[in-house]
Amino acid sequence: MPMRGRFIVLEGGEGAGKSGAIAALRADFARDGLDLVTTREPGGTPEGAALRRLLLAETTHDWTSTAELLLMTADRAQHVERVIRPALTAGRIVVSDRYVSSTLAYQGAGRGLDADLILDLHSRAIRDLWPDLTVVLDVPPEIGLARSQARLGNAGIDEGRFEGLDLDFHRRVRQSFLDQAAAAGRHGVVIDASRDKATVEAAVIAAVRAAVG
Repeated sequence: MPMRGRFIVLEGGEGAGKSGAIAALRADFARDGLDLVTTREPGGTPEGAALRRLLLAETTHDWTSTAELLLMTADRAQHVERVIRPALTAGRIVVSDRYVSSTLAYQGAGRGLDADLILDLHSRAIRDLWPDLTVVLDVPPEIGLARSQARLGNAGIDEGRFEGLDLDFHRRVRQSFLDQAAAAGRHGVVIDASRDKATVEAAVIAAVRAAVG
């Protein structure tokens, strides 16, 4: 086990392949006897799972942008205190599908809310916990949305609230992720997720292995 915990986050637009990459990471680390803590936002706790149904359902609940932000932050506060911090304190590697970068991208750049408000909420409610590494899986929205809509349709999952928004929204989200990764320096890496699944997953594994040492 590592001397201290490591916090890794996978980010990206719809259909970027985060879930598959996290499954590949878990399998790769398991070969070394390491059991990663894998989780997601929203929905990494039982309470968060209830919020996920409220936030992502396409057919119900017309939240305002501010209400959406506060609910996402509530999910994260519960997630950090109940899952992420305890695992890090125990010296484990935590890999989350989405974190605050998604809030800055979706509710900030996408919805138009002030980034300073989002960062202030993060500081106050989350006590300013940031990842050791954020891996952005970058894919053009046209490709990612087609992938995500096919996945949701095939599985019969009602989580298409963001998929239903226009391309300009998703282009703003994508640019925010890229800008955040550039500003993060060594704590951020961008991977071209338009390539084949095996290539993308291998790149994610290499980036995370380099970060956790």
